Amino acid sequence: MGNIILIGFMGCGKTTVGLRLSYRLRRTVIDTDKEIEKEEQRTISEIFATDGEAYFRDRETACLRKLTESADNQIISVGGGLPLREENRELLHKLGQVFYLRATGETIYERVKEDTTRPLLQGGDPLAKIGKLLKERDPYYNAAADVVINVDDKSFDQILDEIEGKVNEREENRKMEE
Repeated sequence: MGNIILIGFMGCGKTTVGLRLSYRLRRTVIDTDKEIEKEEQRTISEIFATDGEAYFRDRETACLRKLTESADNQIISVGGGLPLREENRELLHKLGQVFYLRATGETIYERVKEDTTRPLLQGGDPLAKIGKLLKERDPYYNAAADVVINVDDKSFDQILDEIEGKVNEREENRKMEE
């Protein structure tokens, strides 16, 4: 499958990069959080509040399974916690080329500090929470990724160029192997 999968912490730019990449490469973009919200007919915050994080994580896995059967040549942006499950990391690799958009805690905080729709950041010291979660999640993101792109201090065009270069490189390698 020629899918491009974008993973990373909240606020690292997955949604924006996915949309811009879809215009550039003329591919449709799928956001797993939006797919889940559509199926559930409620927001992620509402799902967390009503049914809890475990239920939401199960919905993410179900969404990935479905995509492995249907998605082809698309851009897929996934929720920040999705790669934490080993099963999900395996499904991501089956689904396509996985790009980890890595950002520092400070960059993420600057991007999300005004956003009240992030359930994991409500209350307390958000910058400290981000740092703690990043430290916990980074090994999982690295395990899921085929390519790691540091997005701090890069323009969207620079990030898109890097992704496109890696996609083209992989495609050329695949053709040479045939």
